[in-house]
Amino acid sequence: MKKENMIITTHRRIARDVYEMELEGDLVQETAGPGQFLHILPPLSDSMLLRRPISICKTDKKNSRLTIVYRAEGKGTNQLALAPVESRLDVMGPLGNGFPAADVPAGEHVLLTGGGIGVPPLYDTACNLREKGIELTTVLGFSDKGAVFYEEPFRELGDVYVATEDGSYGTAGFVTDAIAGENLFFDRIFACGPVPMLKALETAYPKARGSISLEERMGCGLGVCLACVCHSREDTDGTDYRKICSDGPVFSWGEVLL
Repeated sequence: MKKENMIITTHRRIARDVYEMELEGDLVQETAGPGQFLHILPPLSDSMLLRRPISICKTDKKNSRLTIVYRAEGKGTNQLALAPVESRLDVMGPLGNGFPAADVPAGEHVLLTGGGIGVPPLYDTACNLREKGIELTTVLGFSDKGAVFYEEPFRELGDVYVATEDGSYGTAGFVTDAIAGENLFFDRIFACGPVPMLKALETAYPKARGSISLEERMGCGLGVCLACVCHSREDTDGTDYRKICSDGPVFSWGEVLL
């Protein structure tokens, strides 16, 4: 983990209220795998004490650059959306444990399932898996057509299906509807998105092998403040917790209660 004032090299809107930002700095060399996150202090944040956790979308260690994708939906991220190219951001990271892409054996077919702003960390995961020759199918879920992003980058890596809640693009409904409707086969599943989506997936495929990544507001990002805990599946007395920031954000399929 490293703290650095990283340089913004590109910054653009890619969907409604969704922005893609590329950052440059030595911190990139610290990344250990797909699914980790950064803790970013928004610019002009004198009145905002807490950093914002934002997943790493893709990494380019050769050029010491990484990309994040975030939704501008609160005071901090709306300030972040105004940050100009060539300015610097106070960044801490990389933090957390990512998807175990390195552990996927040759010959498996992996299903990547992302919902909304849970899509970005799956892209770096997809790139890692394709480098190993792993076959991929990706299912992306959004509220409507205007919210869709990263369909084409994923399509360059494998088959892609999109579901929208209002039916304005792709399958009408949720990612589970697209998976069932297309009768998709997979050996392993990696998923990131809202808790209702993750819960629906674990309910539909209780014996699946795979991992989920939880989205959660965080305080310190280091596992000290206990602001982002969840219960483990084996928790019988309400005292067996997992810290999303440090034990996660990626957990084994069925490991935690949703």
